[in-house]
Amino acid sequence: MNIEKKVRELVEEKIADKPNLFLVDVKMHSNGKLIVLIDGDNGLGIDDCVQVSRHVGFHLEEENVIETAYNLEVSSPGIDYPLSSPRQYAKNMGRTLAIKMADGSKREGVLSAITEDAIVIEEKIKEKGKKAETVESVIPINHITETKVLISFK
Repeated sequence: MNIEKKVRELVEEKIADKPNLFLVDVKMHSNGKLIVLIDGDNGLGIDDCVQVSRHVGFHLEEENVIETAYNLEVSSPGIDYPLSSPRQYAKNMGRTLAIKMADGSKREGVLSAITEDAIVIEEKIKEKGKKAETVESVIPINHITETKVLISFK
Protein backbone atom coordinates (compact mmCIF):
# COMPACT_ATOMS: atom_id res chain seq x y z
CA MET A 1 0.00 0.00 0.00
CA ASN A 2 1.23 3.50 -0.84
CA ILE A 3 1.59 5.33 2.49
CA GLU A 4 1.41 8.84 0.99
CA LYS A 5 -1.77 7.95 -0.93
CA LYS A 6 -3.40 6.52 2.23
CA VAL A 7 -2.43 9.60 4.26
CA ARG A 8 -3.86 11.88 1.53
CA GLU A 9 -7.17 9.99 1.75
CA LEU A 10 -7.21 10.29 5.56
CA VAL A 11 -6.49 14.03 5.46
CA GLU A 12 -9.13 14.69 2.76
CA GLU A 13 -11.63 12.69 4.84
CA LYS A 14 -10.85 14.76 7.97
CA ILE A 15 -11.02 18.19 6.29
CA ALA A 16 -14.05 17.37 4.09
CA ASP A 17 -16.34 19.37 6.41
CA LYS A 18 -13.97 22.37 6.43
CA PRO A 19 -14.15 23.81 2.91
CA ASN A 20 -11.64 26.57 3.73
CA LEU A 21 -8.90 23.98 4.41
CA PHE A 22 -6.94 22.16 1.71
CA LEU A 23 -4.17 19.60 1.45
CA VAL A 24 -0.89 20.92 0.02
CA ASP A 25 1.45 17.92 0.23
CA VAL A 26 2.24 14.59 1.90
CA LYS A 27 5.81 13.28 2.03
CA MET A 28 7.12 10.13 3.69
CA HIS A 29 10.86 10.50 4.18
CA SER A 30 13.23 7.53 4.45
CA ASN A 31 14.20 8.65 7.98
CA GLY A 32 10.65 7.88 9.17
CA LYS A 33 9.44 11.46 9.11
CA LEU A 34 5.91 11.74 7.69
CA ILE A 35 5.15 15.34 6.75
CA VAL A 36 1.59 16.53 6.07
CA LEU A 37 1.17 20.11 4.84
CA ILE A 38 -2.29 21.65 4.95
CA ASP A 39 -3.37 25.23 4.48
CA GLY A 40 -6.46 27.37 4.76
CA ASP A 41 -7.88 30.12 2.59
CA ASN A 42 -7.98 32.26 5.76
CA GLY A 43 -4.94 30.72 7.42
CA LEU A 44 -4.60 27.61 9.52
CA GLY A 45 -5.08 27.16 13.25
CA ILE A 46 -3.19 24.88 15.62
CA ASP A 47 -6.48 23.09 16.37
CA ASP A 48 -6.84 22.15 12.71
CA CYS A 49 -3.33 20.65 12.71
CA VAL A 50 -4.00 18.75 15.94
CA GLN A 51 -7.29 17.30 14.63
CA VAL A 52 -5.72 16.18 11.35
CA SER A 53 -2.72 14.74 13.19
CA ARG A 54 -4.90 12.74 15.60
CA HIS A 55 -7.14 11.46 12.79
CA VAL A 56 -4.23 10.41 10.57
CA GLY A 57 -2.20 8.97 13.47
CA PHE A 58 -5.15 7.00 14.84
CA HIS A 59 -6.00 5.40 11.49
CA LEU A 60 -2.38 4.64 10.59
CA GLU A 61 -2.01 2.80 13.92
CA GLU A 62 -5.43 1.15 13.73
CA GLU A 63 -4.79 -0.22 10.24
CA ASN A 64 -1.08 -0.83 10.90
CA VAL A 65 -0.21 1.02 7.69
CA ILE A 66 3.42 1.78 8.59
CA GLU A 67 5.52 -1.14 9.82
CA THR A 68 8.42 0.92 11.20
CA ALA A 69 8.62 3.77 13.70
CA TYR A 70 7.63 7.10 12.21
CA ASN A 71 7.22 10.71 13.25
CA LEU A 72 4.07 12.48 12.03
CA GLU A 73 4.28 16.25 11.50
CA VAL A 74 1.21 18.24 10.45
CA SER A 75 1.69 21.93 9.67
CA SER A 76 1.12 24.64 7.12
CA PRO A 77 3.77 25.08 4.45
CA GLY A 78 6.51 27.52 5.48
CA ILE A 79 6.87 30.78 3.62
CA ASP A 80 9.85 29.29 1.75
CA TYR A 81 7.77 26.35 0.48
CA PRO A 82 6.96 26.64 -3.24
CA LEU A 83 3.34 27.38 -4.20
CA SER A 84 1.69 24.40 -5.85
CA SER A 85 -2.07 24.91 -6.01
CA PRO A 86 -4.35 27.64 -7.35
CA ARG A 87 -5.65 28.14 -3.80
CA GLN A 88 -2.13 28.90 -2.58
CA TYR A 89 -1.69 31.43 -5.38
CA ALA A 90 -5.06 33.03 -4.49
CA LYS A 91 -3.99 33.31 -0.86
CA ASN A 92 -0.88 35.24 -1.92
CA MET A 93 -2.59 37.79 -4.17
CA GLY A 94 -0.78 41.14 -4.00
CA ARG A 95 2.49 39.58 -2.81
CA THR A 96 5.75 39.58 -4.74
CA LEU A 97 6.60 36.21 -6.29
CA ALA A 98 9.90 34.78 -7.50
CA ILE A 99 9.19 32.47 -10.41
CA LYS A 100 11.48 29.91 -12.05
CA MET A 101 10.45 29.21 -15.61
CA ALA A 102 10.72 25.88 -17.44
CA ASP A 103 13.24 27.47 -19.83
CA GLY A 104 15.55 28.26 -16.89
CA SER A 105 14.80 31.98 -16.74
CA LYS A 106 13.61 33.76 -13.60
CA ARG A 107 10.82 36.31 -13.26
CA GLU A 108 9.69 38.44 -10.37
CA GLY A 109 6.54 40.45 -9.86
CA VAL A 110 3.45 41.18 -7.81
CA LEU A 111 0.67 38.61 -8.25
CA SER A 112 -2.38 40.48 -9.55
CA ALA A 113 -4.66 37.77 -10.98
CA ILE A 114 -5.13 34.04 -11.47
CA THR A 115 -6.97 32.16 -14.17
CA GLU A 116 -7.48 28.42 -14.47
CA ASP A 117 -4.18 27.88 -16.28
CA ALA A 118 -2.16 31.08 -15.80
CA ILE A 119 -1.13 33.74 -13.34
CA VAL A 120 -0.80 37.46 -13.98
CA ILE A 121 2.05 39.39 -12.42
CA GLU A 122 3.06 43.02 -12.56
CA GLU A 123 6.79 43.02 -13.21
CA LYS A 124 9.24 45.86 -13.64
CA ILE A 125 10.96 45.71 -17.01
CA LYS A 126 14.06 47.84 -17.47
CA GLU A 127 15.44 48.46 -20.92
CA LYS A 128 18.87 49.96 -21.36
CA GLY A 129 18.82 53.74 -21.14
CA LYS A 130 15.12 53.85 -20.22
CA LYS A 131 13.24 54.12 -16.96
CA ALA A 132 11.88 50.86 -15.58
CA GLU A 133 8.23 50.39 -16.37
CA THR A 134 5.68 48.09 -14.79
CA VAL A 135 4.21 45.61 -17.24
CA GLU A 136 1.40 43.12 -16.71
CA SER A 137 2.57 39.65 -17.76
CA VAL A 138 0.45 36.53 -18.18
CA ILE A 139 2.45 33.41 -17.33
CA PRO A 140 0.99 29.97 -18.14
CA ILE A 141 1.21 27.73 -15.07
CA ASN A 142 2.61 24.86 -17.16
CA HIS A 143 5.64 27.08 -17.99
CA ILE A 144 6.48 27.47 -14.28
CA THR A 145 8.77 25.04 -12.46
CA GLU A 146 8.69 26.80 -9.06
CA THR A 147 7.05 29.80 -7.44
CA LYS A 148 8.00 31.23 -4.05
CA VAL A 149 6.70 34.23 -2.16
CA LEU A 150 9.36 36.90 -1.62
CA ILE A 151 9.31 38.42 1.83
CA SER A 152 10.15 42.08 2.12
CA PHE A 153 11.56 43.41 5.38
CA LYS A 154 11.33 47.07 4.38
